Amino acid sequence: MKVKKNTVKIITLGCSKNLVDSEHLFAMIASNDLKIVRENEKADNVIINTCGFIESAKEESINTILSAVKEKEKGNLKNLFVAGCLSERYMKDLEKEIPEVDKYFGATDKKKTIRDILKSLEIDYKKSLVGERVISTPSHFAYLKISEGCDNPCSFCAIPIMRGGHKSKPLKDILHEAELLSEKGVKELIIIGQDTTYWGFDNTGKRNLAKVLDELSKIKGIEWIRLMYAYPSRFPSDIIEVIREKDNITKYLDIPIQHISDKVLKSMRRGITKKVLTDLLEKIRKEIPGIALRTTLITGYPNETEKEFLEMLKFLKEFKFERLGVFTYSNEDDTTAAKELKDIIPQKEKFARQQILLEAQRKISLEKNTALTGKKMKVLIDRKDGNYYAGRTYMDAPEVDQEVIIDTKKKLETGNFYETLIYDCEDFDLFGEV
Repeated sequence: MKVKKNTVKIITLGCSKNLVDSEHLFAMIASNDLKIVRENEKADNVIINTCGFIESAKEESINTILSAVKEKEKGNLKNLFVAGCLSERYMKDLEKEIPEVDKYFGATDKKKTIRDILKSLEIDYKKSLVGERVISTPSHFAYLKISEGCDNPCSFCAIPIMRGGHKSKPLKDILHEAELLSEKGVKELIIIGQDTTYWGFDNTGKRNLAKVLDELSKIKGIEWIRLMYAYPSRFPSDIIEVIREKDNITKYLDIPIQHISDKVLKSMRRGITKKVLTDLLEKIRKEIPGIALRTTLITGYPNETEKEFLEMLKFLKEFKFERLGVFTYSNEDDTTAAKELKDIIPQKEKFARQQILLEAQRKISLEKNTALTGKKMKVLIDRKDGNYYAGRTYMDAPEVDQEVIIDTKKKLETGNFYETLIYDCEDFDLFGEV
């Protein structure tokens, strides 16, 4: 492929929070003379927005940088810039080990990073475009980041090191961005932040996520509002009523518990006990009928013996989360766990425990999916795939949860909602008929 002159390609790695940062940068670049090209095309300016969350993510980021360096050495690109979490965390090491990169940028101050990248590209920062984004997801859904950084002291997590302390985005800015997204045709807002429940505390001493959700629910055109990354410790109970009462707030909640053993939770510095955590989960289930609860677990944490692992497995089988993700523990530099505990559990054992948990969840998912067969559900169509359409119910977030597969000769419009009869299922998919 020939390299297009005066073009920019942004390669985004890692989480949806990184994706939002890239989309804001896209909007600034698109307003200037440079043209944005797709990731599979060649460009003379490449920006890699890296992830440094866990070991596998760091490896992917390094490999992507090295691949771009090879293209630069061949003369296929003029400038190579690296930003994001990995760059923030290991900038001095990266500058020493991979000097071929033209410039590295941090991640703790998003506005400064965008300004600095634009300056390096010799284009202008435009205040009038603050809040604007070029959506890289399907146009009917978008992630809405309501905060930066994190103040929680979790022993295993390096996010505060890379992203800094929690900073709530002003409500007026959140609403302005949401309104711009609605004008672009976005129908589903997915609320994200490192800890969405912390919103407002840094400014007022009070967690006021309920206010954010209430105001967002008033925006015309937004049919689904989905809440992710709700930290369970000091959970603001007033959001339960808002989720229950607002029709366009999905009955879905991502609440990462990470573990259930008091011994492990204490060492993880999660600020919660098994009883308080269990009571909270049961309260949410009781007070929001039909709620789909998603969580993430970490197995292989240094002080997780077989006893604590089996305790977590037992809880998983009894509580039966609708959706689940499982990470194996990653020993991260400069975290409390890395400083105070030895990473003694072999990777093979961590992986084995992960597979046991996922197998238990597979059975739970099949049981819950079987219970949905014969029911009609509102489905949002995400894409057409060959002869099939793939969509989601309110119980599923994009990319991480399951889909509804629809085989039909009728023409369906992506981004539209359809009443769908669920007639069959598999472990992690539903089959429907419009």
